[in-house]
Amino acid sequence: MTTASGLGMAILSEQAPRLALDLSHEQLAQFAEYQRLLSEGNRRANLTAITEPEAVQVRHFFDSLTAVLAVNEWRDGLRVIDLGTGAGFPGAPLKIVFPGIHLTLVESTAKKTAFLDTLVASLGLDNVDVVTARVEELARTEGYRGQFDVALARGVAPMSVLVEYALPLCKGHGTLVAWKGKDGPAETQAANNALSELGGRVVGALSMNELSPPLPPNRWLITVEKVRRTPGKYPRRVGVPAKQPL
Repeated sequence: MTTASGLGMAILSEQAPRLALDLSHEQLAQFAEYQRLLSEGNRRANLTAITEPEAVQVRHFFDSLTAVLAVNEWRDGLRVIDLGTGAGFPGAPLKIVFPGIHLTLVESTAKKTAFLDTLVASLGLDNVDVVTARVEELARTEGYRGQFDVALARGVAPMSVLVEYALPLCKGHGTLVAWKGKDGPAETQAANNALSELGGRVVGALSMNELSPPLPPNRWLITVEKVRRTPGKYPRRVGVPAKQPL
């Protein structure tokens, strides 16, 4: 029988139990195919600067799966949106592990969404929508605004900007999970005004130093709950949130 090591997924297989995850042979095979497609796709489009196979397992796959530390229940039918997903992180790895979720991958660059279409088809992932759009526009579109249980964002924007992107898309009591570096707590503190205006409340700021190594040090998961309705004037038009944070 082919082992996880034979699939080239030894690190991911060894580290997953630290997140209380036991990856099946089929899931490890999907991750191995994901890694192959990423390497191939990176030659055609600038998908990621992280290309070394072991680094992909840690910095993309394992890092994405740390979302389980912020959201306890990944039930079938959970509506999840991944903002600025790039090559599918963190949404696609979570979909491999929790195939029953409904996932929307949002990316503004057409070359990247073309890769995502190929990825979804090649891995046989059901209930995945790939959307080429700016988040500010999507959050004003019927069928998206106020529709999601969980919004994911890894390295997209400072927290004061990110909450304006994400909270309009979340349902009441929906959750934003943001991956941040060493400045995560300071960014979150600086977002107090934006959170108040947009109806969000920080419910978690988790240091992931216990997972370093293999993860780099000073990684944070910031969790925000939508506790009030976001005013209809948000998000502002494309480009404004980043230029004029609340």
